[in-house]
Amino acid sequence: MNTLFALAIVVNMARVGYSAPLMEYSGETGQLVEDPEFHIFVENSQNLIKKVLEAIPGTHKSCIHSETLILNSTTENRKLQYMATNLGIPSAPTLKALAEDFTLETCLRHMSEGLQLHQDLLKAVQPRLANTENLTALMTDIRDLGIQINKMLRAVQAEVTLQPTVTSLASRLTGDYQVQVAAHLTLVQLQSFGQDIVRSLRNIALVNGDRDDSGL
Repeated sequence: MNTLFALAIVVNMARVGYSAPLMEYSGETGQLVEDPEFHIFVENSQNLIKKVLEAIPGTHKSCIHSETLILNSTTENRKLQYMATNLGIPSAPTLKALAEDFTLETCLRHMSEGLQLHQDLLKAVQPRLANTENLTALMTDIRDLGIQINKMLRAVQAEVTLQPTVTSLASRLTGDYQVQVAAHLTLVQLQSFGQDIVRSLRNIALVNGDRDDSGL
């Protein structure tokens, strides 16, 4: 009788183990997302952020006509940071490697919020710029990237709430120079934030066993 009882317990435990979900993300470092589509979202996001970063120099060239506003001049851009404060341009959210205090959900939320921030900032300056064809295409890619990031958020069973960025930028664009500086600083910050996204997506891909083919 004892033997039969023990066997019944073993069989029951096996059934429970078989029906349990496989490595569902719970906020712990290194936990996998066993949703096949998640890997597709990561790959799509890697392709889109690469497209965004490649488009920024051309967009900057088409929109910014001031010779003093140089995209990759660290020294000059550092001098302009006081204008970012005066114009009310918020800093991008922080992105870093997944850790116990920086979970996958937190990382994805920061990506989503940062993309929304730059989309809203670019919308504020777009009506004041003369040549916006490249900018419009860039904003479309940012939007598409945000969609992929939000799909990843849903894959980890996180609620997605998109709120417009509260910024006074549009009301502070009193002249052409302010418009030029605002567009320049936004693109500079977007470039830096985009590079952080590349590293974060690479980290997410490695944690989830994907091969990173972004080349960045």
